[in-house]
Amino acid sequence: MDKKVELQVVNITNSQAQVGAFAMLLGEVGGERQLPIIIGPAEAQATALYLKGVKTPRPLTHDLFTTSLNALGTNLIRVLIYKAKEGIFYSYIYLKKDEEIIRIDARTSDAIALAVRADCPILIYDSILEQECLHMSSKKRARSEETDNEEEHDLPGATSRTLEEALEQAIKDENYELAARIRDQINSRNKNQ
Repeated sequence: MDKKVELQVVNITNSQAQVGAFAMLLGEVGGERQLPIIIGPAEAQATALYLKGVKTPRPLTHDLFTTSLNALGTNLIRVLIYKAKEGIFYSYIYLKKDEEIIRIDARTSDAIALAVRADCPILIYDSILEQECLHMSSKKRARSEETDNEEEHDLPGATSRTLEEALEQAIKDENYELAARIRDQINSRNKNQ
């Protein structure tokens, strides 16, 4: 039987391959392999906002689904990427209610958006990861993270108060991508103080 490997979300960026799409980079927990997955803007936004701690005034679809599961006494226990074909990844979500395990087919982008909310493992078969992955050494990964940090969007001359106001306005306007960048800047400033 094929061994399962755990993944974690490393980064979400604009896709270079498809206009209007995003690339989610999943990294092997405790390893160097990385798996890029092309996802839509809604799933990219939902996952990025949650990971950055941005609260939306109304629940997004993945939040609603997670809340519904909890209200029904059901837990999301894991996600499994079980197949890759022609650049498309296929996933199952595994739910547990009482002693019953329920497996449901899901788009990988949705499954991951739910997994980060449920804080459950994202698994993939080792053979699929090996076939589809990028190998990145520790040095390259550190350099990549430094470059990502240097590319942070900054609002020059913005005070903490104006950043908070800009964040509130971005959320009110439902411009969640801008809200996430502003939240990053606020967090960065708070760490440096």
